[in-house]
Amino acid sequence: MVLLRLAWKNLWRNRRRTVITLIAISFSLMLAQTHENLTYGFFTRMVDSGVRAGSGHMAIQHREYLGRRDEKLAFKTEGLLDQLTSFPEVSEVLPRIYLSALVQSSRESRGVLLLGIEGVAESRVNPYLRDLPVSSMLRPNEDGDAMVGERLADELGLTVGSKFVVTVQNRNGDLVNELFRIRGIVHTGIRKLDRSLVMVNLQRAAAMADMPGAVHELAVILRQASDQDVAFATISKFLGPHEDLQLATWEETMPNMANAMRLNNGIESFEILLLLIILTIGVINTLLMSVMERMREFGIILAMGGTPGWLCRLIFCEALILGVVGSIVGTLLGILATFYFIRFGLDLRPLLPETMEYGGVVYDPIVYAAWSVGAMVRLALYLMVLSLIASIYPAIKAARSSPVDAMRHY
Repeated sequence: MVLLRLAWKNLWRNRRRTVITLIAISFSLMLAQTHENLTYGFFTRMVDSGVRAGSGHMAIQHREYLGRRDEKLAFKTEGLLDQLTSFPEVSEVLPRIYLSALVQSSRESRGVLLLGIEGVAESRVNPYLRDLPVSSMLRPNEDGDAMVGERLADELGLTVGSKFVVTVQNRNGDLVNELFRIRGIVHTGIRKLDRSLVMVNLQRAAAMADMPGAVHELAVILRQASDQDVAFATISKFLGPHEDLQLATWEETMPNMANAMRLNNGIESFEILLLLIILTIGVINTLLMSVMERMREFGIILAMGGTPGWLCRLIFCEALILGVVGSIVGTLLGILATFYFIRFGLDLRPLLPETMEYGGVVYDPIVYAAWSVGAMVRLALYLMVLSLIASIYPAIKAARSSPVDAMRHY
């Protein structure tokens, strides 16, 4: 305790230098923590949007479907839907059929992805459909309804109410032609998807593919993303008797988004490492200047019976105080900044397009923060540890000083 009081007094002997160092530590920690929370909020929203538009937090598929994408690898859903929706972690289970198809209008033709869905369930979950009016949605008992991507409709000269022909090859190898009428036009913001997406009712797609009652995928949407590990274990156990099926996480079904997140996390870790290294150099400079200014005092202490170990502990205490005070103030500032960005967000519209695709998902250019408490605590602890590491050289410098030479120092 005596060492801490003495270290505190020593730091404030040069108030300006100590204040500048604490400001640098606190401001840097605030930036790092706020950046972590903004990034966490951005990716939380991106994953939520991606899994709802894509294959869910988890997807049940034929064991070989993920690797081969063979349209013949479908499976019957009998009994599965009711059982899956009964699990407390599960919010929705969306059956889907994916078919390669050819769309023809009076103007021209295009190769497309024909997606068979249950329109009512999808409209509750899928962010691409959530804002569409009811008049644009697929009607459950109308097999001729279809929804198409915005760019596809424009290129084919189609509008709401227009008719077009879809051709698919069923699992027997026969070509099947069906006439559809556009019920609604979908804007996803993803150029490739807007040029190739056609949605029809699940039963109609199954009939065209000659696989009634079968689907390619059951997309499982959870109530909370944090339940994924528990839900994965529960559903995997439930699927045990179904040897032809597998349960895949969203990282496996949507590798583009997962890889984009990994790349960003790597870059972010490198940036924070550079920031912490710069801070460490600043702390070393502060402590070393403080040691050089007190060399005469250290010589007197050594001459009066003080030990080099005692001087080392004194310098360590000074570094610890800088780290603790800087971490507390920086964390308080980080909390205030995070509160602001949770409420108002970081508006990137002046720098970015109105909507932008990242990792195969469209996100809002207004980025909102979310609490990543673990990352904030880790950064504060890293800063305190680095402050102690930064004190090693100044402490050795003080401990190695000769009493006679130190007393001559001015």
